[in-house]
Amino acid sequence: MEKNVVKINELVKRYGDLIALDHFSLEIKEGEVFGLLGPNGSGKTTTINCLLSLLAYDKGDIEIFGKKMTPVSYDIKKEIGVIMQNVAVFEELTVYENIDYFCGLYITDKAKRKQCVEEAIKFVGLEDFRKFYPKKLSGGLLRRLNIACGIAHKPKLIILDEPTVAVDPQSRNRILEGIQELNRSGATVIYTSHYMEEVEQICTRIAIMDKGRKVAEGTKDELKRMIKNTETITIEILELPDDVRREISGLPHVYDVRFEDSKLVISCSGGKHNLTRVLDVLQKRELSFGRVYTELPTLNDVFLEITGKALRDKED
Repeated sequence: MEKNVVKINELVKRYGDLIALDHFSLEIKEGEVFGLLGPNGSGKTTTINCLLSLLAYDKGDIEIFGKKMTPVSYDIKKEIGVIMQNVAVFEELTVYENIDYFCGLYITDKAKRKQCVEEAIKFVGLEDFRKFYPKKLSGGLLRRLNIACGIAHKPKLIILDEPTVAVDPQSRNRILEGIQELNRSGATVIYTSHYMEEVEQICTRIAIMDKGRKVAEGTKDELKRMIKNTETITIEILELPDDVRREISGLPHVYDVRFEDSKLVISCSGGKHNLTRVLDVLQKRELSFGRVYTELPTLNDVFLEITGKALRDKED
């Protein structure tokens, strides 16, 4: 039976008249890479701060590793690694010294700590930069240093809040591969991001928050089955007579037809042969068309339909 690493039950957090968390519940199983998504102001950061006992809440319970989480639960906290969106390192310390300092908060044995620091440096690919000061590092390398400081003590639960913001593609890939490697090594991961392609790539299960509530939860495929749009067909075509448009609109499973800028875009809900039926109509009318492509829904489509909001707003 899979064990819960995190269990949040009916959490309520108010700021005056504002309800930031409205009876929010969540369970994260051991070994998951769990995506926590939501638009600006949805309550993600508040949830993480409550989870870490950095913020008091009004009602509810939080358990981590099967134990109640409190501000003085140091036995639990030493098993958690936190990498927040804002880089938190000391400018006056080198790469090695920064990692050594943060690792030293958890591991006092010098020999063991040295080994952990060396492994963290190698893990994030900073071997050639160990003597550099943070101000000499690029944005991507600085993010890697931030991650090394959070995982050097080998935590069982790792929380990453927007770890790839404003980094180059090479560093982003390195970070994502690193997260998957940490997970394979036994760590449970909570991951927040505004980049849906990242979430699709690494997360095993996902929850979407809005207005302090959980509005959807499941694997990426389960979430995609929750929305109306299951397929979008796009056809490059110079003209589309009104009667042809009406005929396509009447096809099974078609619920929206748009034609603009010489592109016919058809939204479908369900069905297996939608493209074949559309092409049959165009060919029967002897209409010439160019490129044809079909797209299945993405997590971004799910997010927009469920929350009605754009994804890449600033973090709450």
